[in-house]
Amino acid sequence: MSKRLVILGGGESGVGTAILGVKKGFEVFVSDYGKIKEKYKKVLLHHEIEWEEEKHTASKILSAAIVMKSPGIPDSAPIVLKLREVGVKVLSEIEFASRYTTALTIGITGSNGKTTTATLAYYMLKQAGLNVALGGNIGKSYAEQVSEDTYENFVLELSSFQLDGIEKFAPHIAVLMNLSPDHLDRYEDSYEKYIASKFRIVMNQTEKDYFIYDADDAEIVKWLSKHPLKSQLLPFSLKNEQQKGAFIKNEQIIITTDNTNLTMPIATIEIQGKHNQKNAMAATTVAKLLKIRKATIRECLESFQGVEHRLEKVLKINNVMYINDSKATNVNATFYALDSMQKPTVWIVGGVDKGNDYSELYSKVNENVKAIICLGIDNSKIIEAFGNLVDVMVEAQSMDEAVKAAYRLSQRGDTVLLSPACASFDLFENYEDRGRQFKNAVRHL
Repeated sequence: MSKRLVILGGGESGVGTAILGVKKGFEVFVSDYGKIKEKYKKVLLHHEIEWEEEKHTASKILSAAIVMKSPGIPDSAPIVLKLREVGVKVLSEIEFASRYTTALTIGITGSNGKTTTATLAYYMLKQAGLNVALGGNIGKSYAEQVSEDTYENFVLELSSFQLDGIEKFAPHIAVLMNLSPDHLDRYEDSYEKYIASKFRIVMNQTEKDYFIYDADDAEIVKWLSKHPLKSQLLPFSLKNEQQKGAFIKNEQIIITTDNTNLTMPIATIEIQGKHNQKNAMAATTVAKLLKIRKATIRECLESFQGVEHRLEKVLKINNVMYINDSKATNVNATFYALDSMQKPTVWIVGGVDKGNDYSELYSKVNENVKAIICLGIDNSKIIEAFGNLVDVMVEAQSMDEAVKAAYRLSQRGDTVLLSPACASFDLFENYEDRGRQFKNAVRHL
Protein backbone atom coordinates (compact mmCIF):
# COMPACT_ATOMS: atom_id res chain seq x y z
CA MET A 1 0.00 0.00 0.00
CA SER A 2 1.20 3.51 -0.86
CA LYS A 3 2.37 5.49 2.15
CA ARG A 4 1.88 8.86 0.51
CA LEU A 5 0.54 11.47 2.93
CA VAL A 6 -0.64 14.75 1.42
CA ILE A 7 -1.29 17.68 3.70
CA LEU A 8 -3.55 20.55 2.66
CA GLY A 9 -2.50 23.73 4.46
CA GLY A 10 1.00 24.72 5.56
CA GLY A 11 0.18 26.27 8.93
CA GLU A 12 0.64 24.97 12.49
CA SER A 13 -1.46 21.80 12.17
CA GLY A 14 -0.25 21.06 8.62
CA VAL A 15 3.45 21.35 9.40
CA GLY A 16 3.05 19.44 12.67
CA THR A 17 1.35 16.59 10.80
CA ALA A 18 4.12 16.65 8.18
CA ILE A 19 6.75 16.14 10.91
CA LEU A 20 4.78 13.25 12.42
CA GLY A 21 4.20 11.75 8.95
CA VAL A 22 7.93 11.72 8.15
CA LYS A 23 8.71 10.07 11.51
CA LYS A 24 6.12 7.38 10.77
CA GLY A 25 7.64 6.56 7.38
CA PHE A 26 5.22 8.39 5.08
CA GLU A 27 6.24 10.08 1.86
CA VAL A 28 4.94 13.57 2.69
CA PHE A 29 3.81 16.42 0.44
CA VAL A 30 2.42 19.76 1.74
CA SER A 31 0.22 21.90 -0.50
CA ASP A 32 -1.11 25.34 0.45
CA TYR A 33 -3.43 27.41 -1.76
CA GLY A 34 -2.17 30.54 -0.01
CA LYS A 35 1.32 31.56 1.05
CA ILE A 36 3.25 29.54 3.65
CA LYS A 37 4.84 31.61 6.43
CA GLU A 38 8.64 31.76 6.46
CA LYS A 39 8.90 30.06 9.87
CA TYR A 40 6.99 27.03 8.53
CA LYS A 41 9.01 26.91 5.30
CA LYS A 42 12.17 26.64 7.38
CA VAL A 43 10.74 23.66 9.29
CA LEU A 44 9.69 21.93 6.04
CA LEU A 45 13.14 22.48 4.51
CA HIS A 46 14.86 21.24 7.69
CA HIS A 47 12.86 17.98 7.51
CA GLU A 48 13.37 17.78 3.70
CA ILE A 49 9.61 17.77 3.09
CA GLU A 50 8.37 18.65 -0.39
CA TRP A 51 5.89 21.56 -0.48
CA GLU A 52 4.10 24.02 -2.77
CA GLU A 53 2.28 27.29 -2.14
CA GLU A 54 -0.34 29.44 -3.91
CA LYS A 55 -1.64 26.40 -5.81
CA HIS A 56 -2.91 22.82 -5.48
CA THR A 57 -1.33 20.53 -8.10
CA ALA A 58 -4.03 17.88 -8.63
CA SER A 59 -1.66 15.16 -9.91
CA LYS A 60 0.47 15.42 -6.74
CA ILE A 61 -2.53 15.50 -4.40
CA LEU A 62 -4.90 12.92 -5.87
CA SER A 63 -2.14 10.26 -5.73
CA ALA A 64 -2.29 10.30 -1.91
CA ALA A 65 -3.13 7.27 0.21
CA ILE A 66 -4.36 9.63 2.93
CA VAL A 67 -4.93 13.39 3.14
CA MET A 68 -4.82 15.61 6.21
CA LYS A 69 -6.91 18.74 5.70
CA SER A 70 -6.17 21.77 7.87
CA PRO A 71 -9.24 22.94 9.82
CA GLY A 72 -9.43 26.28 8.00
CA ILE A 73 -10.17 24.58 4.64
CA PRO A 74 -13.91 23.98 4.12
CA ASP A 75 -15.28 20.60 2.95
CA SER A 76 -16.66 22.46 -0.07
CA ALA A 77 -13.17 23.40 -1.39
CA PRO A 78 -12.82 22.06 -4.98
CA ILE A 79 -9.70 19.99 -4.16
CA VAL A 80 -11.49 18.33 -1.19
CA LEU A 81 -14.50 17.48 -3.37
CA LYS A 82 -12.15 15.92 -5.97
CA LEU A 83 -10.43 13.82 -3.28
CA ARG A 84 -13.76 12.52 -2.00
CA GLU A 85 -14.83 11.76 -5.59
CA VAL A 86 -11.79 9.52 -6.18
CA GLY A 87 -12.19 7.87 -2.76
CA VAL A 88 -9.13 9.25 -0.94
CA LYS A 89 -9.59 9.41 2.84
CA VAL A 90 -9.55 13.01 4.18
CA LEU A 91 -8.84 13.32 7.91
CA SER A 92 -8.14 16.06 10.44
CA GLU A 93 -4.82 16.43 12.23
CA ILE A 94 -6.55 15.27 15.44
CA GLU A 95 -7.60 11.94 13.88
CA PHE A 96 -4.22 11.34 12.20
CA ALA A 97 -2.13 12.14 15.27
CA SER A 98 -4.35 10.23 17.73
CA ARG A 99 -3.45 7.01 15.93
CA TYR A 100 0.16 7.33 17.05
CA THR A 101 -0.24 7.94 20.78
CA THR A 102 -1.50 5.93 23.76
CA ALA A 103 -1.55 9.03 26.00
CA LEU A 104 -4.63 9.75 28.10
CA THR A 105 -6.56 12.46 26.24
CA ILE A 106 -8.88 15.21 27.45
CA GLY A 107 -10.82 16.89 24.64
CA ILE A 108 -12.52 20.24 25.29
CA THR A 109 -14.94 21.91 22.88
CA GLY A 110 -17.77 24.46 22.97
CA SER A 111 -18.71 27.72 21.28
CA ASN A 112 -17.06 29.71 24.09
CA GLY A 113 -14.80 29.12 27.08
CA LYS A 114 -12.86 26.22 25.61
CA THR A 115 -9.49 28.05 25.56
CA THR A 116 -9.78 29.19 29.17
CA THR A 117 -11.00 25.76 30.33
CA ALA A 118 -8.30 23.86 28.43
CA THR A 119 -5.57 26.21 29.67
CA LEU A 120 -6.82 25.97 33.27
CA ALA A 121 -7.10 22.15 33.13
CA TYR A 122 -3.57 21.96 31.68
CA TYR A 123 -2.30 24.31 34.41
CA MET A 124 -3.81 22.09 37.13
CA LEU A 125 -2.36 18.89 35.66
CA LYS A 126 1.05 20.50 35.20
CA GLN A 127 1.10 21.91 38.76
CA ALA A 128 0.20 18.43 40.02
CA GLY A 129 3.35 17.08 38.37
CA LEU A 130 1.67 15.15 35.53
CA ASN A 131 3.52 14.71 32.25
CA VAL A 132 1.09 16.73 30.11
CA ALA A 133 0.94 18.75 26.89
CA LEU A 134 -1.59 21.34 25.68
CA GLY A 135 -2.57 21.36 22.00
CA GLY A 136 -5.29 21.18 19.36
CA ASN A 137 -6.69 24.60 18.53
CA ILE A 138 -4.12 26.27 20.80
CA GLY A 139 -0.33 26.58 20.92
CA LYS A 140 1.97 23.96 19.41
CA SER A 141 0.29 21.42 17.14
CA TYR A 142 -0.95 18.14 18.63
CA ALA A 143 0.67 16.12 15.81
CA GLU A 144 4.11 17.62 16.40
CA GLN A 145 3.83 16.95 20.14
CA VAL A 146 2.77 13.34 19.42
CA SER A 147 5.87 13.02 17.19
CA GLU A 148 8.06 13.90 20.19
CA ASP A 149 6.61 10.82 21.91
CA THR A 150 7.20 12.11 25.43
CA TYR A 151 3.76 12.93 26.82
CA GLU A 152 1.50 10.70 28.92
CA ASN A 153 -1.44 13.16 28.93
CA PHE A 154 -2.87 15.60 26.39
CA VAL A 155 -5.33 18.43 26.97
CA LEU A 156 -6.77 19.36 23.56
CA GLU A 157 -8.88 22.38 22.74
CA LEU A 158 -11.02 21.22 19.79
CA SER A 159 -12.95 23.30 17.28
CA SER A 160 -15.92 21.95 15.34
CA PHE A 161 -13.74 22.00 12.19
CA GLN A 162 -11.21 19.69 13.86
CA LEU A 163 -13.97 17.36 15.03
CA ASP A 164 -15.49 17.20 11.52
CA GLY A 165 -12.46 15.23 10.35
CA ILE A 166 -12.36 12.51 13.03
CA GLU A 167 -13.26 8.82 12.60
CA LYS A 168 -12.01 6.87 15.61
CA PHE A 169 -10.64 9.61 17.89
CA ALA A 170 -12.05 9.14 21.42
CA PRO A 171 -10.95 11.31 24.34
CA HIS A 172 -11.07 9.58 27.74
CA ILE A 173 -12.60 12.79 29.12
CA ALA A 174 -14.72 14.92 26.76
CA VAL A 175 -15.92 18.39 27.76
CA LEU A 176 -18.63 20.44 26.01
CA MET A 177 -18.73 23.94 27.49
CA ASN A 178 -21.80 25.35 25.71
CA LEU A 179 -23.51 25.82 22.36
CA SER A 180 -24.39 29.02 20.55
CA PRO A 181 -24.66 29.73 16.81
CA ASP A 182 -21.15 30.12 15.37
CA HIS A 183 -19.44 29.40 12.04
CA LEU A 184 -22.84 28.84 10.44
CA ASP A 185 -21.29 29.96 7.16
CA ARG A 186 -19.43 26.60 7.21
CA TYR A 187 -22.55 24.57 8.08
CA GLU A 188 -24.93 25.63 5.30
CA ASP A 189 -26.53 28.08 7.80
CA SER A 190 -27.76 25.09 9.83
CA TYR A 191 -27.42 25.35 13.63
CA GLU A 192 -28.36 21.63 13.86
CA LYS A 193 -25.36 20.66 11.69
CA TYR A 194 -23.05 22.78 13.83
CA ILE A 195 -24.41 21.15 17.03
CA ALA A 196 -23.97 17.66 15.55
CA SER A 197 -20.39 18.59 14.71
CA LYS A 198 -19.65 19.56 18.35
CA PHE A 199 -21.13 16.29 19.64
CA ARG A 200 -18.72 14.27 17.48
CA ILE A 201 -16.38 14.63 20.48
CA VAL A 202 -18.35 11.85 22.26
CA MET A 203 -19.18 9.59 19.32
CA ASN A 204 -16.46 7.00 20.02
CA GLN A 205 -16.52 7.10 23.81
CA THR A 206 -17.23 3.93 25.84
CA GLU A 207 -18.61 3.20 29.32
CA LYS A 208 -15.10 3.77 30.72
CA ASP A 209 -15.02 7.37 29.47
CA TYR A 210 -16.46 10.62 30.88
CA PHE A 211 -18.51 13.44 29.41
CA ILE A 212 -18.54 16.78 31.26
CA TYR A 213 -21.13 19.31 30.04
CA ASP A 214 -23.15 22.41 30.88
CA ALA A 215 -26.52 21.26 32.26
CA ASP A 216 -27.85 24.85 32.01
CA ASP A 217 -27.50 24.80 28.22
CA ALA A 218 -30.91 23.99 26.71
CA GLU A 219 -29.47 22.80 23.37
CA ILE A 220 -27.05 20.37 25.05
CA VAL A 221 -29.81 18.93 27.28
CA LYS A 222 -32.14 18.61 24.28
CA TRP A 223 -29.52 16.76 22.22
CA LEU A 224 -28.70 14.37 25.09
CA SER A 225 -32.39 13.53 25.59
CA LYS A 226 -32.51 12.31 21.99
CA HIS A 227 -29.07 10.66 21.81
CA PRO A 228 -28.21 8.49 24.84
CA LEU A 229 -24.46 8.18 25.39
CA LYS A 230 -22.33 5.30 26.59
CA SER A 231 -19.97 7.52 28.56
CA GLN A 232 -20.45 8.53 32.22
CA LEU A 233 -22.16 11.92 32.44
CA LEU A 234 -20.85 14.66 34.73
CA PRO A 235 -22.92 17.85 34.35
CA PHE A 236 -22.05 21.27 35.80
CA SER A 237 -24.62 23.94 36.64
CA LEU A 238 -24.99 27.42 38.15
CA LYS A 239 -28.72 26.82 38.74
CA ASN A 240 -29.41 23.30 39.99
CA GLU A 241 -27.83 20.82 42.40
CA GLN A 242 -26.25 17.79 40.72
CA GLN A 243 -25.81 14.33 42.27
CA LYS A 244 -22.67 13.86 40.20
CA GLY A 245 -20.70 16.68 38.64
CA ALA A 246 -20.52 20.30 39.79
CA PHE A 247 -22.89 23.00 41.04
CA ILE A 248 -22.97 26.17 43.14
CA LYS A 249 -24.59 26.47 46.55
CA ASN A 250 -24.14 29.18 49.19
CA GLU A 251 -21.40 30.87 47.13
CA GLN A 252 -19.43 27.60 47.04
CA ILE A 253 -18.56 25.41 44.09
CA ILE A 254 -19.30 21.78 45.01
CA ILE A 255 -17.88 19.01 42.85
CA THR A 256 -18.75 15.32 43.25
CA THR A 257 -16.99 12.48 41.42
CA ASP A 258 -16.55 8.88 42.59
CA ASN A 259 -18.54 9.72 45.76
CA THR A 260 -15.95 12.26 46.94
CA ASN A 261 -16.59 16.00 47.31
CA LEU A 262 -14.52 19.10 46.77
CA THR A 263 -15.81 22.52 47.86
CA MET A 264 -14.32 25.87 46.97
CA PRO A 265 -15.60 29.40 47.74
CA ILE A 266 -16.36 31.35 44.54
CA ALA A 267 -14.77 34.48 46.03
CA THR A 268 -11.29 32.91 46.03
CA ILE A 269 -11.29 32.10 42.29
CA GLU A 270 -8.94 34.50 40.53
CA ILE A 271 -10.92 34.64 37.24
CA GLN A 272 -14.24 36.39 37.86
CA GLY A 273 -17.63 36.30 36.12
CA LYS A 274 -20.34 33.63 35.79
CA HIS A 275 -18.85 32.19 32.59
CA ASN A 276 -15.53 31.73 34.43
CA GLN A 277 -17.32 29.90 37.25
CA LYS A 278 -18.43 27.41 34.59
CA ASN A 279 -14.91 27.21 33.15
CA ALA A 280 -13.57 26.57 36.66
CA MET A 281 -16.17 23.84 37.35
CA ALA A 282 -15.37 22.01 34.12
CA ALA A 283 -11.57 22.17 34.58
CA THR A 284 -11.83 21.15 38.24
CA THR A 285 -14.01 18.15 37.35
CA VAL A 286 -11.28 17.04 34.93
CA ALA A 287 -8.61 17.45 37.62
CA LYS A 288 -10.70 15.53 40.15
CA LEU A 289 -11.20 12.60 37.74
CA LEU A 290 -7.41 12.42 37.45
CA LYS A 291 -7.12 12.25 41.25
CA ILE A 292 -5.31 15.56 41.64
CA ARG A 293 -5.01 16.69 45.27
CA LYS A 294 -7.64 19.12 46.51
CA ALA A 295 -4.99 21.51 47.82
CA THR A 296 -3.37 21.67 44.35
CA ILE A 297 -6.72 22.34 42.67
CA ARG A 298 -7.50 25.14 45.14
CA GLU A 299 -4.08 26.76 44.70
CA CYS A 300 -4.51 26.69 40.91
CA LEU A 301 -7.97 28.31 41.03
CA GLU A 302 -6.59 31.03 43.30
CA SER A 303 -3.59 31.77 41.06
CA PHE A 304 -4.75 31.20 37.44
CA GLN A 305 -4.82 34.57 35.65
CA GLY A 306 -6.89 33.67 32.58
CA VAL A 307 -5.80 33.69 28.93
CA GLU A 308 -4.57 36.46 26.65
CA HIS A 309 -7.28 38.23 24.58
CA ARG A 310 -10.10 37.01 26.84
CA LEU A 311 -11.39 39.87 29.08
CA GLU A 312 -7.75 40.82 29.59
CA LYS A 313 -7.22 44.05 31.51
CA VAL A 314 -4.69 46.09 29.54
CA LEU A 315 -4.24 49.50 31.23
CA LYS A 316 -6.04 52.16 33.21
CA ILE A 317 -5.64 55.64 31.67
CA ASN A 318 -7.30 58.71 33.27
CA ASN A 319 -9.29 56.24 35.40
CA VAL A 320 -10.66 54.49 32.28
CA MET A 321 -10.03 50.72 32.13
CA TYR A 322 -9.15 49.26 28.68
CA ILE A 323 -10.11 45.58 28.26
CA ASN A 324 -9.00 43.27 25.43
CA ASP A 325 -11.59 40.60 24.61
CA SER A 326 -10.45 40.06 21.02
CA LYS A 327 -11.09 36.33 21.39
CA ALA A 328 -14.84 37.04 21.45
CA THR A 329 -15.40 36.05 17.82
CA ASN A 330 -19.13 35.33 18.22
CA VAL A 331 -22.21 36.96 19.75
CA ASN A 332 -22.40 34.63 22.76
CA ALA A 333 -18.83 35.41 23.85
CA THR A 334 -19.55 39.14 23.61
CA PHE A 335 -22.76 38.62 25.64
CA TYR A 336 -20.63 37.31 28.53
CA ALA A 337 -18.22 40.23 28.17
CA LEU A 338 -20.97 42.89 28.20
CA ASP A 339 -22.67 41.04 31.07
CA SER A 340 -19.55 41.36 33.20
CA MET A 341 -19.15 45.13 32.65
CA GLN A 342 -19.93 47.08 35.83
CA LYS A 343 -19.25 50.61 34.45
CA PRO A 344 -20.48 52.67 31.46
CA THR A 345 -18.80 51.06 28.45
CA VAL A 346 -17.42 52.27 25.13
CA TRP A 347 -17.71 49.10 23.03
CA ILE A 348 -15.49 48.35 20.01
CA VAL A 349 -17.26 45.76 17.82
CA GLY A 350 -17.15 44.39 14.27
CA GLY A 351 -15.24 42.35 11.71
CA VAL A 352 -16.31 39.45 9.51
CA ASP A 353 -19.91 38.59 10.37
CA LYS A 354 -20.57 34.83 10.53
CA GLY A 355 -24.34 35.06 10.17
CA ASN A 356 -24.69 36.79 13.57
CA ASP A 357 -28.00 37.49 15.28
CA TYR A 358 -27.29 40.55 17.43
CA SER A 359 -30.72 40.69 19.11
CA GLU A 360 -29.56 38.75 22.19
CA LEU A 361 -27.17 41.64 22.95
CA TYR A 362 -29.85 44.37 22.99
CA SER A 363 -30.58 44.18 26.72
CA LYS A 364 -26.87 44.26 27.64
CA VAL A 365 -26.20 47.19 25.27
CA ASN A 366 -29.14 49.07 26.83
CA GLU A 367 -27.79 48.42 30.33
CA ASN A 368 -24.08 49.02 29.90
CA VAL A 369 -23.04 50.63 26.60
CA LYS A 370 -22.80 54.41 26.17
CA ALA A 371 -21.05 54.47 22.76
CA ILE A 372 -20.23 52.00 19.98
CA ILE A 373 -17.20 52.04 17.69
CA CYS A 374 -17.64 49.86 14.59
CA LEU A 375 -14.33 48.34 13.49
CA GLY A 376 -14.72 46.55 10.17
CA ILE A 377 -14.71 46.97 6.43
CA ASP A 378 -18.51 46.55 6.32
CA ASN A 379 -20.32 47.81 9.43
CA SER A 380 -23.84 48.08 7.99
CA LYS A 381 -25.29 45.15 9.96
CA ILE A 382 -23.97 46.47 13.28
CA ILE A 383 -25.21 50.01 12.57
CA GLU A 384 -28.64 48.59 11.69
CA ALA A 385 -28.73 46.40 14.84
CA PHE A 386 -27.60 48.98 17.41
CA GLY A 387 -28.17 52.39 15.79
CA ASN A 388 -31.32 53.07 17.84
CA LEU A 389 -29.87 51.81 21.14
CA VAL A 390 -26.98 54.24 21.65
CA ASP A 391 -26.57 57.96 21.11
CA VAL A 392 -23.03 57.77 19.77
CA MET A 393 -21.85 55.47 16.98
CA VAL A 394 -18.51 55.88 15.18
CA GLU A 395 -16.91 53.92 12.34
CA ALA A 396 -13.18 53.13 12.30
CA GLN A 397 -11.03 51.48 9.64
CA SER A 398 -8.01 50.67 11.81
CA MET A 399 -7.35 49.70 15.41
CA ASP A 400 -5.43 52.92 15.99
CA GLU A 401 -8.39 54.97 14.82
CA ALA A 402 -10.79 52.91 16.99
CA VAL A 403 -8.74 53.30 20.17
CA LYS A 404 -8.27 57.06 19.65
CA ALA A 405 -12.04 57.41 19.17
CA ALA A 406 -12.64 55.39 22.37
CA TYR A 407 -10.23 57.67 24.24
CA ARG A 408 -12.19 60.74 23.08
CA LEU A 409 -15.59 59.22 23.95
CA SER A 410 -14.73 57.86 27.41
CA GLN A 411 -14.82 59.70 30.73
CA ARG A 412 -13.38 58.96 34.17
CA GLY A 413 -14.84 55.74 35.58
CA ASP A 414 -15.76 54.28 32.15
CA THR A 415 -14.54 51.06 30.54
CA VAL A 416 -13.34 50.69 26.94
CA LEU A 417 -14.08 47.13 25.77
CA LEU A 418 -12.82 45.48 22.58
CA SER A 419 -15.24 42.54 22.17
CA PRO A 420 -15.82 42.21 18.43
CA ALA A 421 -18.47 39.39 18.23
CA CYS A 422 -17.00 38.74 14.77
CA ALA A 423 -14.04 37.06 13.06
CA SER A 424 -11.02 39.26 12.40
CA PHE A 425 -9.96 38.44 8.86
CA ASP A 426 -11.12 41.66 7.19
CA LEU A 427 -8.54 43.95 8.83
CA PHE A 428 -6.31 41.57 10.83
CA GLU A 429 -4.40 38.33 10.43
CA ASN A 430 -6.34 36.65 13.27
CA TYR A 431 -7.88 37.48 16.66
CA GLU A 432 -4.41 37.46 18.32
CA ASP A 433 -3.16 40.08 15.87
CA ARG A 434 -6.30 42.14 16.53
CA GLY A 435 -5.81 41.90 20.31
CA ARG A 436 -2.11 42.79 20.15
CA GLN A 437 -2.84 45.80 17.93
CA PHE A 438 -5.44 46.95 20.48
CA LYS A 439 -2.98 46.64 23.37
CA ASN A 440 -0.30 48.42 21.37
CA ALA A 441 -2.65 51.28 20.45
CA VAL A 442 -3.76 51.64 24.10
CA ARG A 443 -0.14 51.78 25.29
CA HIS A 444 0.59 54.53 22.77
CA LEU A 445 -2.27 56.81 23.83
